[in-house]
Amino acid sequence: MRRVNTLEIAAASKFNKFHLMIYLWCFFAIAFDGYDIALYGVSLPLLMKEWNLTVVQAGAIGSYSLIGMIIGALVFAPLADKIGRKKVLVICMVIFSVFTFLGGVIDSPTAFTIMRFIAALGIGGLPANAISLMTEYSPKANRAVIVATMYCGYSIGGILVSLLGIYAVPEAGWRILYWVGGFPLLVLPILLKQFPESLSFYILKKQTKKLSSILNRINPLGNYTEEDDYCLEEIQNESKGFPIKKLFEKQRAVSTFAFWIAVFSCLLMVYGLNTWLPKIMQQSGYGFSSGLIFNIVLCIGQIVGSLIGGFLSGKLGHRKVLVSMYILGALCFVILGVTSNLFMLYVLVAVGGACTVGTQNLANPYISEYYPKEARATGIGWALGIGRIGAVVAPTLIALILSTGLAPQKTFIVFAVPSIIGALALLCVQERFGSFDKVGSPSHLKQLSL
Repeated sequence: MRRVNTLEIAAASKFNKFHLMIYLWCFFAIAFDGYDIALYGVSLPLLMKEWNLTVVQAGAIGSYSLIGMIIGALVFAPLADKIGRKKVLVICMVIFSVFTFLGGVIDSPTAFTIMRFIAALGIGGLPANAISLMTEYSPKANRAVIVATMYCGYSIGGILVSLLGIYAVPEAGWRILYWVGGFPLLVLPILLKQFPESLSFYILKKQTKKLSSILNRINPLGNYTEEDDYCLEEIQNESKGFPIKKLFEKQRAVSTFAFWIAVFSCLLMVYGLNTWLPKIMQQSGYGFSSGLIFNIVLCIGQIVGSLIGGFLSGKLGHRKVLVSMYILGALCFVILGVTSNLFMLYVLVAVGGACTVGTQNLANPYISEYYPKEARATGIGWALGIGRIGAVVAPTLIALILSTGLAPQKTFIVFAVPSIIGALALLCVQERFGSFDKVGSPSHLKQLSL
């Protein structure tokens, strides 16, 4: 009987049509997840007008949705270990698609808030499962590139909803944005047929027939059969997790708190901009469509920042690049608050996208690699968990600032504060106590769930 290490087979494989199929489905899922996250910010100016919402009420609705995202992430992550990542991914897609669609049907702000909260449960639970599946199946040689470009689907979703806002909303109204959010339901039957479960799930459930079929698609020369002995050791060890106390042992406590503060600061900026950018630009004198063009520019900046920042990190090191991006972001937001030149506004908004979502995408592997291999999932998981508190605070905080009568565009200056705090926090990281050994485990890239 041949002994087969499934994870090594996937890691050593070459990218082929099977990998491409998984990539496209995961990209699709992440794109619509990003669509749903950006959706509220795009429709917010019209919702406020139709329902006579104050800025504080509008901010509260955004915060309730983000609370739903946190709950979804906490609930669906352990559930995936029990019933499988594919099933949970499908459940999450059904939840956010159905309740996003319903959000475009109801006429009450209260009912709308409930729909957004429930949809957010699926939005929060989906990314970790999509990224984990993509990571597990990706060849190790180009895993980082595959997963990073797949997660750019988040920004593509933001661009899509902004384009619909510009070209469809003037004729069809804001509800069309939410109806389009139900589109994933139409393709779920195809996904269920084509998309595989995780390799680790097949092994733990002893589904060797399905497993051998999948492995033969990953490596057509392997000739794997049900009679092969598919080893469990690595997967069983990985599934045990690791206590949080490891994050504070061996003089890592200061760095752990520094990471938490940096991620909190970054996600506060990310979700503050996601929710309020179109409305801020509209109140600054730009039309509804013009405000959405700024949203598209923001998303493009996120993609470009992730790619350029990733390249520079490989040359200069993560911390130098991250601190520089935080500082650049602070300068960018200060200038955004005072300039009136349209071209400069577009450039600065793009840089703002690069220095928020782009920065967080770079921070994820840096945080993960700081901890020993067995504690990396715990380290990045807790950093993102604490950071999402900043995401919850952001919509209401910006709403309160806008309600003070401050000139809308000057609100951008406020974002410079968390940007500076993030830079200072990373300077407090004590790298000499970090592991920073080569990341080779399939769990390595779970950190990318923003």
